[in-house]
Amino acid sequence: MNRLGGLTSAYLLQHAENPVDWWPWGPEAFEEAERRDVPVLLSVGYAACHWCHVMAHESFEDEGTAEYLNERFVAVKVDREERPDVDAVYMEAVQAATGQGGWPMTVFLTPGKEPFYFGTYFPPEPRHGMPSFRQVLEGVHAAWRDRRGEVGEVAGRIRADLVERASVYAVGSGVHQPPGEADLHQALVALSRDFDQRHGGFGGAPKFPPAMVIEFLLRHHARTGSPAALEMAVRTGEAMARGGIHDQLGGGFARYAVDADWVVPHFEKMLYDNALLLRAYLHLWRATGSPLARRVALSTADFLLRELRTPEGAFASALDADSLDEETGATAEGAYYVWEPGQLVDLLGPADAATAARLFSVTADGTFEHGTSVLQLLADPEDFAEYEAIRERMLAARATRPAPARDDKVVAAWNGLAIAALAETGALLERPDLVRAAERAADLLLAVHLTPEGRLLRTSRDGRPGANAGVLEDYADTAEGFLALYAVTGEAEWLQLAGGLLDTVLKHFADEGGALFDTADDAEELIRRPQDPTDNATPSGWTAAAAALLSYAAYTGSARHRTAAERALGIVGALASRAPRFVGWGLAAAEALADGPREVAVIGPDGDPGTAALHRTALLGTAPGAVVAFGEPGAGSDEVPLLTGRPLVDGAPTAYVCRHFTCDAPTTDPAVLAGRLGSAEG
Repeated sequence: MNRLGGLTSAYLLQHAENPVDWWPWGPEAFEEAERRDVPVLLSVGYAACHWCHVMAHESFEDEGTAEYLNERFVAVKVDREERPDVDAVYMEAVQAATGQGGWPMTVFLTPGKEPFYFGTYFPPEPRHGMPSFRQVLEGVHAAWRDRRGEVGEVAGRIRADLVERASVYAVGSGVHQPPGEADLHQALVALSRDFDQRHGGFGGAPKFPPAMVIEFLLRHHARTGSPAALEMAVRTGEAMARGGIHDQLGGGFARYAVDADWVVPHFEKMLYDNALLLRAYLHLWRATGSPLARRVALSTADFLLRELRTPEGAFASALDADSLDEETGATAEGAYYVWEPGQLVDLLGPADAATAARLFSVTADGTFEHGTSVLQLLADPEDFAEYEAIRERMLAARATRPAPARDDKVVAAWNGLAIAALAETGALLERPDLVRAAERAADLLLAVHLTPEGRLLRTSRDGRPGANAGVLEDYADTAEGFLALYAVTGEAEWLQLAGGLLDTVLKHFADEGGALFDTADDAEELIRRPQDPTDNATPSGWTAAAAALLSYAAYTGSARHRTAAERALGIVGALASRAPRFVGWGLAAAEALADGPREVAVIGPDGDPGTAALHRTALLGTAPGAVVAFGEPGAGSDEVPLLTGRPLVDGAPTAYVCRHFTCDAPTTDPAVLAGRLGSAEG
């Protein structure tokens, strides 16, 4: 066993038995490279990464390759989900040098952590114009041995380029205002140009689920009435829900579709995608009443609880794309999920098999590999009872197949997203078990991830905290989850905890100009401090922090937090029309800012049906980013300033709708409240 044994990362543990003498990222590895005067091989991936598994099997498990590597390099393995800062810095260099990126990421560094040669996956032998991994190792070794000065020059140029790129967001690089009405409209126009009129979504293959953009579109429609915004959100949501990217049996979504029409997914299932999509479908239902959106939201929530919840109550990171194919005895991508017509006949009998094949688009030719089909649901079934009976039998049969491996690592940020989604879904769709699941996950974050000094740790596993410091998205998304829990439960502790995390953001992640960094000012120093306001698979830490700061300011009236949110959203104003697909979360926050956001205070006795009706109506509101507080009469205090000075009207539960703490006339009528918030009556 190498040095990876005993760590908390499932990805690193997958490599603990490799003959490669892997080191985890840390000063000891670079000191060893300096002592031996050899370069560092940095290999970055994650547990659910298909091509990471392929390269591991082909190269890292090969004794000859490992022997060559161990003699001439110090090999460092990094889980990108544990160290997103390391991944971000070197991925930027890979993309700048090669024009593309991906995982596994393969980078060669000097002992001073400066990169000088890059790539992603390398095959075991030359293929399609790509050198073999062994050839790459030999070439880098020769360059290090014979052309050290040239290597140093290249490394120096790359480092200088990375520093220059970072300065784009620095103070003095241009002061931007938060997106205004014209910016938000131009973002909509740009999205309309990219919208796939035939299949929904944006752009072509591969096609990723645009949960953050859907949130912007729904908020823009709620504020402006734009039919185009609603149409893009609805058509994209329906296309994904009916496609193969959506698990038609067990709920939840795969990482992306390899085609433009959502048929064949890359089968790994990630917590962050499903948390974001759960909330997106819930909000689609809230805006339209769509039964499909409601079903998808509930099935996604059930998937999270059934397949990703850990024994400690938090949520695991991912399920692999690959699993054992029982027919071939080999591991194959998608083996757990795909079906052949004969399998349906064996399970269901000829009549029900024909119905299932028609419902789920299972054909003799197949839509995937070797005549297998990825299940789709291109139209609602005529007989839902029959459909449910068939689906449940197929799901039970699938559960007997060898399941994909699960990465049990708990990531604070992604659990924050799940907490927010589950809390809201439980409240709006009357599933108190989902609210309890959100609370239990939040309790785990407090018990394991939050240090006595109020700092977050990025990961844990089996209830054991990891060693890596939380990054900006951990603070922002955890705060988002706690704010959602407060809105649903009325327990002021969640609001206070969110405020503490956001104060840490302002103290340790912000600069004097309002820009935000992905790492704290006291974090490990890399060759540059990573900073990126654009969304990737998850909201950027920058815009997630802006959104949470804005909500917290709405609850508390804090000018400091609102000003910080507005300043952070300035970069979104600069990107709104040029790259709206990559600032969806920031655009959604900007819609909240443009609308106020509205602040709703519900006052009434706990357990009173009138209080519950007003509270539910407030949560059903589509007003962009509206915050909801509720409490007993006289509950207002320093803990929840929005509740202060809000008396009952004629002794009845009462709701106040405010902007900047200036309120409309209070109401005791849920119908009136619904009209003020764009919500269906509770």
